[in-house]
Amino acid sequence: MSLRNNFRTTSITFCLIMVIGLCSCSCNMNSNKPVTKNGFALDTIITITLYGDDSKEYIDECFNIAKKYDDMLSNTKENSDIYKINRANCEFVEVNQDTVDLINKGKYYGDISNDAFDISIGKLTTLWDIKNRTVPPTQEEINNAMGFNYNNIEIVENKVRLLTDKEQLDLGGIAKGFIADKIKDYLNENGINKGVINLGGNVLCLDKKDGNTNYNIGIQKPFDESGTPLCALSVSNKSIVTSGDYQRYFEYNGKKYHHIIDINTGYPVDNELDSVTIINSSSTDGDALSTIAFAYGLKKGMDFIESIPNTEAIFVSKDGEIHKTSGVDDNMLKTQ
Repeated sequence: MSLRNNFRTTSITFCLIMVIGLCSCSCNMNSNKPVTKNGFALDTIITITLYGDDSKEYIDECFNIAKKYDDMLSNTKENSDIYKINRANCEFVEVNQDTVDLINKGKYYGDISNDAFDISIGKLTTLWDIKNRTVPPTQEEINNAMGFNYNNIEIVENKVRLLTDKEQLDLGGIAKGFIADKIKDYLNENGINKGVINLGGNVLCLDKKDGNTNYNIGIQKPFDESGTPLCALSVSNKSIVTSGDYQRYFEYNGKKYHHIIDINTGYPVDNELDSVTIINSSSTDGDALSTIAFAYGLKKGMDFIESIPNTEAIFVSKDGEIHKTSGVDDNMLKTQ
């Protein structure tokens, strides 16, 4: 039913409520003090916080990795793999193996969601362009952007093509999670296993800070411009990803139009939810699952997440109520 438009630009969905304060890269460090760096990439604010004596020398490369994959997976950058596929007039394009892997992952989530998650939605998300629009598109424009199907993506080894002119790739519903996982892999390969990767709301927590202290990650109260957390999750070695109708939207004639599009109607999803937060070990999976669960709505979304192993969720309905899956206990969820 939905896919997020491009790489999400959010007000910061998560507040890092750290037990000890953060310091800048210029701090003198020991293994118990963090080093943190902020920057702009993936069309959002990125914050990387690492712990350990050697963490400073690796933090810059995290931002290089984010840029590398943004340049590869963006559907708006002219030299990206996705841009080239979308403009190849149904001809094969040779791409990076990581691009193939992510497209296959997107197709997998299309399959398990009964086509509700569709990475070939690019014409529709480009039409809505929530970041820049002030007026909804016409019904005729929406109709012209419909008819896409991710099954019309053909992959042969490391070559990809679209089989009809209805499809355009948009990996915005899964790419930031994929990039967060790649940064984590790089850090773990270099012996850095404590810290927090925050890609504009896609938060990936590494091992406990000092062997027994979790990270407290705040979930933003929808439409609260102060950034006040609605609740917090106490976790380590977990990905925390939220999809919500308050993250990117515009208002027209008193109605809010947000960035999560229902592929059955061509309009933003309209249900009883303000947000869905997924807690699991893979940010790639969490990214896709949060979009699917939000599009499904509360009951179907809860049932769907309960069927996914080692995955939990927090649903926030429009009446402000918090709904949680069975594996979220009081030790994990902290409410005010």
